[in-house]
Amino acid sequence: MTSSSIDRSTDADPTTASTSPTPPHGTATEAVDEAPAVARARWRDAPGLALRGGFVGAAEGVPGISGGTVALVVGLFDRLIDAAGALVHVARIAVGVVLRRRSGADLRSALGEIDWRFLAPVLGGMAVVLLATLSVVAPLLEAHPVQVSAVFFGMIAVSVLVPLGLAPHRFRVRDYALAAVGAVAAFTLTGLPALELESPPLWLVFVGAAVAINALVVPGVSGSFVLLALGLYVPIQQALASRDLAFIGVFMLGAAVGLGSFVKVLRWLLHHRRQATMAVLTGLMVGSLRALWPWQDGTAVVAPPSGGELAVAIALAVGGGAVVALALWWEHRHDSPVVVTP
Repeated sequence: MTSSSIDRSTDADPTTASTSPTPPHGTATEAVDEAPAVARARWRDAPGLALRGGFVGAAEGVPGISGGTVALVVGLFDRLIDAAGALVHVARIAVGVVLRRRSGADLRSALGEIDWRFLAPVLGGMAVVLLATLSVVAPLLEAHPVQVSAVFFGMIAVSVLVPLGLAPHRFRVRDYALAAVGAVAAFTLTGLPALELESPPLWLVFVGAAVAINALVVPGVSGSFVLLALGLYVPIQQALASRDLAFIGVFMLGAAVGLGSFVKVLRWLLHHRRQATMAVLTGLMVGSLRALWPWQDGTAVVAPPSGGELAVAIALAVGGGAVVALALWWEHRHDSPVVVTP
């Protein structure tokens, strides 16, 4: 699977494709470690983009699954990170306009750089399906935790193939080492015991928000686990219920600062250190499977029982994995050339 099989322009005009000749095998071009360029979306692509965004929204509504993982699988990850970086740039210019250090023309120019025909349907699909998922999946997970976890375990296990396919080159020893580090980090994070803080200090709320918001965009890392580990998951729910504006304001400020800082770094890594980045993301996805293991005692992973429950769980995991494998095969078979924006 090539990188273009997942993250490519939608229904792009082939006449805009790069006509540069392909260099012979063994030239310096093989060392290029950058993300492929893509053309802007078209409004006719909106239904498909909304559907993909819906998959990401569904993942955010399931505890233990990272929306970043699904964004990677459905081919939105790179473009979402680029869009987030563009939004952060707009926010900074807007602040400059308020402080009268930037002009309105600068702000209009920055807004024009955002691919709204891509971003609007994706975010719309995410929001709609997330709300629906919260009302459907949560009761299912509570009533049938083993079966639901087994399905998602199989799906994420097969999804590990995606970052492998998006890497510019075959994995080498260094890449496997980076993947191992990522796997250990995710495995450890998902096994941390949840803290219980009744009144966390605002500085911790700020830091926790900055870290958790980044976990939402990194494949293999769930923001809910970060909040649980820091003891902020329940306090945030209580603050929303009681409309604690000070708590909510500090949390939103921390999230904005954290996302604004991290997206810039992640965007650079995806465009200039793609091989190493995909290696780490592969490891994070492998390590995060701990959170979806169907049989757990608190944060401890336990051995599966023998009998019918195990057989059903295996069948569901295989079925979930087969769905992802079929989707990846279909995407690869209908692959189209990556289009470079003129």
